[in-house]
Amino acid sequence: MRKPLSLITTGLAAGALLLTGATYASAGAESDAATSAAAAAEPYKVLIVGKTLGFRHSHIDETTNAVIDMGEEHGFTVDVWDPPLPPRSPGQPDLTMATTPFTSAEDLSQYATIIFASNVDGTNNQDPARPRTLDDAELAAFQGYIRGGGGFVGLHAATDAMHAVPWYSELTGGSARFAGHPAQQTATMVVESPNHPSTTMLPKEWIRFDEWYNFTANPREDVHVLLTLDESTYNPGRGAMGEDHPIAWCHNFEGGRSWYEGAGHVDESYDDPTFLAHLLGGIEWTAGVVEGGGNCVTFPEVEQITADLSEGGNRNAKLGADVAEALAAAEAAADEGDHAAAAHILKKAKGKAHGLQDETLVDKLADLVDWQGGLVGY
Repeated sequence: MRKPLSLITTGLAAGALLLTGATYASAGAESDAATSAAAAAEPYKVLIVGKTLGFRHSHIDETTNAVIDMGEEHGFTVDVWDPPLPPRSPGQPDLTMATTPFTSAEDLSQYATIIFASNVDGTNNQDPARPRTLDDAELAAFQGYIRGGGGFVGLHAATDAMHAVPWYSELTGGSARFAGHPAQQTATMVVESPNHPSTTMLPKEWIRFDEWYNFTANPREDVHVLLTLDESTYNPGRGAMGEDHPIAWCHNFEGGRSWYEGAGHVDESYDDPTFLAHLLGGIEWTAGVVEGGGNCVTFPEVEQITADLSEGGNRNAKLGADVAEALAAAEAAADEGDHAAAAHILKKAKGKAHGLQDETLVDKLADLVDWQGGLVGY
């Protein structure tokens, strides 16, 4: 599908973090490159989905207005699908499209990314016959859109919808669905990936008042975690997830890009310049307008590519095995917090990958170098 800025030009931001011995470029250079890329992008369109069959979040209207204003400033236009569904939801009758935009993947391809804003549909009981945000035909169109390179932004209760559709939970991130939440309170989010376009503007410890979700599963193995919640800073309630509580993440999924932020329940979020800058980074990254910070690549994602490298002759098998071994060593170093060693190993693996003439693998390894290199000294 069409992207407003070709994803081939990964050098804009991915190249802003260079490995030279044990020294790495600052995050500011990468942020400047991402900003320049966004400024140069062609105008594009996004779609906001606020359709509500279950509990209606008041922030949906605030989100919609904020994104429309954001688009006027940053070069994109906004369509809205939030039909009135009485008595449950008033929708946004003055803004909504008259009919569903989820008619086909081709029709959806006019949007660089699609934002699901707390589209609760009351499917927590996982009854497959219960009405949901997207029916079977709409879901098929959405799947085709994502597989064609589309973008997805999930806000807050986007994880509290289509509970009986495993594919949707995998898209939103690692099959982590909304499980519950304690009372709204102040808590600390800790930035884990500081050089992504959606996090470069955040403090390392981001203190906010919000509604903090507990999830049915920890998505870490399947996603690139951007922010975690420090449960020692608030009362997480009966559904506490423990020391590792991801709250915002992103990943590359079936050809598309997915970004999720679990905060954003309180209306005041959409008057907060920091939160809005964070959200803009998610919109622009999923739209393909900005690059950087590792582009949400994960070790398992790259391991999947190396799994088939044993085919193609002895030379390819040897190089493939070397890359896979280096990848495992880099992941182990990263898990130990030795990000300089991980980046160094990955840079060597990228050199070997050139011999396999697999551009995708080379690019993904370069993203891992950027990600791990950006964590050195953080």
